[in-house]
Amino acid sequence: MGAGDTVPPVPRRAPRVVAFGGGHGLAAALGAWRRLTDDLTAVVTVADDGGSSGRIRREMPVLPPGDLRMALTALADDGEHTREMSRLLQHRFGGTGVLAGHPVGNLVLTGLIELHGGDTVRALDDLCRLLGARGRVLPMADVPLDLVARVESTDPDDPSRTRTIRGQVAIASTPGRVRDIIVSPPDPPVNPAVLDAIATADVVSLGPGSWYTSVLPHLLVPRLRAALADSPARVVVVLNLEPQPGETDGFSPEEHLTVLRAHLGGVALHTVIADVDSVVDRCGLLSAVRECGAELVLAPVAELDGAPRHDPARLAAALQSAVGAR
Repeated sequence: MGAGDTVPPVPRRAPRVVAFGGGHGLAAALGAWRRLTDDLTAVVTVADDGGSSGRIRREMPVLPPGDLRMALTALADDGEHTREMSRLLQHRFGGTGVLAGHPVGNLVLTGLIELHGGDTVRALDDLCRLLGARGRVLPMADVPLDLVARVESTDPDDPSRTRTIRGQVAIASTPGRVRDIIVSPPDPPVNPAVLDAIATADVVSLGPGSWYTSVLPHLLVPRLRAALADSPARVVVVLNLEPQPGETDGFSPEEHLTVLRAHLGGVALHTVIADVDSVVDRCGLLSAVRECGAELVLAPVAELDGAPRHDPARLAAALQSAVGAR
């Protein structure tokens, strides 16, 4: 956003919101946004290659279901029946057999995708109806993605200071600093429903979440980035409460924002939300926010018990003040 640009207005009705991310970070954002609107679309990363999702994507021609499942349960209705159904979908099989470690929801979603001839969006819409979801869940791409990163070792005596690491789990667990990241394939197909949601959104939100493996990948998909650059929506970024081990060790909030800015590719930022108690250098963060042409909202958004998690109600209050939603 340039100095002469105006911040896109948010209508007085409940805003149309598109939230990008994956895993626990996206679930936290959805838990906040659902307090402000029912017109909510989660666009979920499909690069997970670990655990149950990794096993399923290696055995079946489907998208990794884990992050999609978490977004579905985050949007589920609060009724007794749907709460029980959400618990079932999140339940992981125990034991040591072939099902051990698989969440029930991963298998249910995979089964529905197969039943619908590979139509992931139809399967997700079916589960949204079953859960009475307050919104919709869509994949960021129609094919599974792999992440490829250059990771620089922090050991000065390491003979190969920079390594190319492939795969979300490997990137997150490799010691060192991620220097850059790409997606493979580099220009994956994106479902038209995702592009339609972006085109009609009042607000787009990024974060919180694993910066390199859940937040930035959305900006690395050319069709998503082009749609976001053309969107009239207000773009809101929610910063993490602390660095992510193995991805952003030692990163300050302003460093997170600097990395994000380098990947925007023409996408405007309008509002940055940070936890007031997680920011050490407020002047430094404010300077980084202003370099993006955005405004900074400092608010208490962490859990009251001090855990490094966003509190849905407190984050909703900060989002409400940032976008003027009723």
